[in-house]
This record gives sequence, C-alpha cells and structure tokens, in this order.
Amino acid sequence: MAWVRYLLYFIAIAFVTWALTQMEIAFPGSLKLHVAVSESDQFGTSEYSPVEIIQAIILVMCGGVMGWVARYCPSQRPIAVLFGGLALAFLIRELDYFFDRFIVENLWQALVVIVAAPAIVYTYRNRKRMQIALARIWPSPGLTLLFAGAVILFAFALTVGNERLWMSIVGEDYNPVIELAVEEFIELIGYFLWMIGTIEYAFQARAIAMAEPQLAARRRRQKRRHDSEGRF
Repeated sequence: MAWVRYLLYFIAIAFVTWALTQMEIAFPGSLKLHVAVSESDQFGTSEYSPVEIIQAIILVMCGGVMGWVARYCPSQRPIAVLFGGLALAFLIRELDYFFDRFIVENLWQALVVIVAAPAIVYTYRNRKRMQIALARIWPSPGLTLLFAGAVILFAFALTVGNERLWMSIVGEDYNPVIELAVEEFIELIGYFLWMIGTIEYAFQARAIAMAEPQLAARRRRQKRRHDSEGRF
C-alpha cells in the first residue's frame, strides 16, 4: 500500500538524518566536512564525509532502479533512460575529487559527456515515444518528487550554499565549514526526494507494464470474436 511506503520513507529519512546529526554532536568532526589530505592542503575536502557517501549511494540506487524500468517497462524506457543517465552523470560529478586525485585531472568531465551525450541523443531521437510515455504516466507522484528534488539540488542548494551569502551573514566569524554543511544537508534532502521519486515512478511504471499485455490480449480476443462473427 502506498501509505505504508510513504511512512517507511519518512522513518528512513528521519533516522538517517538523526543519526548523522547525533554522530557529529557526540563526536565533533566525525562528519568529516573538512579533511586536509596533506600538510600543504589549505582548503581541505568534504568528499570523505558520510553525507556525501550517502548521496553517492542514493545516486547508484536511482540509476539501478531506472535501469530496471528501462529493461522491464518498455513503454517507459525513454523516461527511464533519461533519468538513469542523469543519475549516472550526477554520480560521476559527485566523485570528481577521486577521479582528479587518483586517476587523471578533469577526467570526470569527459566521463559526464560520455554518459550524458548518449542519453540526450536517445531522448531526442525517441521524443515521440517520450511524449507517449509521459501521457501514459502523468499525473505521476514519482515524477513530481523527482522535479521537487531537482529544484532543491539545482536551484535552492546552489543559491543558499553561496559562499558570499554566508560571509555576509556571519561576517568576521565566517567559517567555510558552515556554508558547506548547510549546502550538503540541503543537497541530501534533495537526493532523498530524488530517491523516493525514482521508487514511486518505478512502481507506477511496473503497474503500466503489467496492464498493457492484458489490454493487448483483450484487443486480440475482441478482434478474433469480431472476425468470427463476421464470417457467419
């Protein structure tokens, strides 16, 4: 039942958020929002933070779910390919620090292009199927939550996490960790919404896929019945 799933979403998000905040309160610095990887490192990194690790795990889950939809729900494949490609591109962007540090600098940019370009081309070439897929599934709670997550990630978090804003608010007491913590936690709730939207979209796509063969079989039976009636 849908209300049970939403209750579980609420409990899971509340528990993870509570655990992260209590961990930092009990063990200051455990969120690792500012880790210096060397003695000469003045800026530090937050890439080792549990918050960012959870964000990466969510993106892997979203990409996997969209891959499942693309394989088993053909009518929703254009939408699933687009959002699955976006999830993979965002994952690469979240892991840019590790690509730059341990492999080749700016490698993540090339990987994003390699992943995003086929998804965009596929979506453009199948734009009519995309319109049909949207028409079949809309209104969709899952796509609505995906949109809400995108608004938080690409509009709200980027604006509120602006360094100059926090320098203006805090003044001389400004600490980059404050701005970073706010931005990362806002991004986390955006990714939570993205994950819930992906799961709900998958449930809806599965329901459509299960209904379609029944409708097709019903049409074939009606056609056979009509043809048999016409012979006599």
